[in-house]
Amino acid sequence: MPRIRCMMRQLVTLANTARVVTVSPMPSIPSPPQPSCAQDYERAEAALRQGLASLDQALVAFSAGVDSTYLLAVAHDVLGPRVQAVTADSPSLARASLREAQAFCAARGMVHRIVATDEFERSAYRANEGMRCYECKAALFRAMHGLVDAVAFDGSLTGGVSLLLGAVVDDFADVRPGLRAAAEAGAQWPLVDAGFTKDMVRQASRRMGLATWDRPAEPCLSSRFPYGETVTVEGLRMIEAAEATLRAAGLRECRVRHHAVGSGRGYLCRIEVPESDLDAVMAQRRQLLPALRAHGYHFISLDLAGLQSGGFNQLLQPSEVHDND
Repeated sequence: MPRIRCMMRQLVTLANTARVVTVSPMPSIPSPPQPSCAQDYERAEAALRQGLASLDQALVAFSAGVDSTYLLAVAHDVLGPRVQAVTADSPSLARASLREAQAFCAARGMVHRIVATDEFERSAYRANEGMRCYECKAALFRAMHGLVDAVAFDGSLTGGVSLLLGAVVDDFADVRPGLRAAAEAGAQWPLVDAGFTKDMVRQASRRMGLATWDRPAEPCLSSRFPYGETVTVEGLRMIEAAEATLRAAGLRECRVRHHAVGSGRGYLCRIEVPESDLDAVMAQRRQLLPALRAHGYHFISLDLAGLQSGGFNQLLQPSEVHDND
């Protein structure tokens, strides 16, 4: 089965004596070719399982989203206790997502390690000038490297510990500085290597009985801030609470874009939902307005363009994005 070889695959090795993780540098990420239409998810899953079977041990970056849940489920099928889940816990992770990650691993008897990450200590992250995702992923993989020597794997295994990320082919069509950080950390992309698109992951997840198969995309909460506007913990909590309110109102797929107004004296909540849900928002406006204002928003607006994934990326200049330089 031919595989997409979109980038150098690197194995993070654990030296038997010094117990040091070694990673060769990777300065850039070439874009992968699109998979053949004839390559369906069943073939892709066979390739995925074959690739995972070649690994000794692995840590999977697990956010409880569609892609990482599927990758973790298959990796656990193939590797059993030789794979562990790692969730980065920071203010940008919604508490509901953390609880879902914990519940998924507990229900399947998987080892789940929750690590605090330090991206908020990085001025480039807080400044939010276009490389926020890079700093976030870099923090995640710093934490994962720190776990390598501590993980309680089978002592009879002497091979390396692979760091796995649930990226898919579609991810390379958008601005993704975080992928560069993952590459620099020596991460592997098993779903990309097997040719998985997002739709294929959903199909395969449904066949496996994973509840995430039709879950809407859930980017980190920091993505709701416009580029150039400082990311704050207070703002993240406001966004999380406001989106929870919208979901409780039956708006399953939604974004709350967070805008400071009046030189930071107030905040505007710009709601994005699919076009098919615009009427539903308006029908509940009398209930939603006081609820959203209670979360700290002074102004509430509904974006007539509907839900726009990565909408803020249109504000970036090519020189501001260093993912593929």
